[in-house]
Order: sequence, then C-alpha cells, then structure tokens
Amino acid sequence: MEARRDIFQAIADPTRRAIIALIALQAMTPNAIAEHFDTTRQAVSKHLRILTECELVQQEHKGREIYYQLEIDKMKEIDKWLEQFRKIWEDRFDNLDKLLAKIQQK
Repeated sequence: MEARRDIFQAIADPTRRAIIALIALQAMTPNAIAEHFDTTRQAVSKHLRILTECELVQQEHKGREIYYQLEIDKMKEIDKWLEQFRKIWEDRFDNLDKLLAKIQQK
C-alpha cells in the first residue's frame, strides 16, 4: 500500500504554491495552468497529480476537459495547524514592540 503524500511536502514546492494561487481564483485546465509556467505540460501534470493526491485540488470533468480547482477545506486544515504558532509569533512581536518603545523612550 502506497503512503499518502504529505500536504506540507506538497506545498513546499514553489511551483505547486503558484499553481494553488492560480486556481484559487478560478478552476483551470492543465493547459491553461501550464501557460503560466516556463516548463512542460507534463511537469505541470505531475505537480497537479501530487496536489490531487494530497487532496489540495480536485478535478472536475466538463465535457472532454478536466478542470482543477482548489479544495478550500484542505487549505483550512493547513491554516488550523498554523494557528497554533500564530499566537506565539504575535506574542513575540508584541514583546519586541514593547522593547523598542522602551528603548526609544530612553
């Protein structure tokens, strides 16, 4: 049995992040997506396959064309995971702001 791909490995690739950004606004065919990249259609298809395996994108068949669209619920899972760190970052920035304000008062 093949292990399911890790969602964070999938979004680590800059091309896949760019594909996600493209299809976040509207569903697109692989050819339309490939037009935005200086790479082969086959390379884009491989990226789409990885994103599909991670359930970050889903396919919709319309006639003879396949359209890829972003799976928003899966993106929410990523955001939920990041949320646990957001509070830590915000607290550290708040502390830095307080320190800078104290230094400027001197």
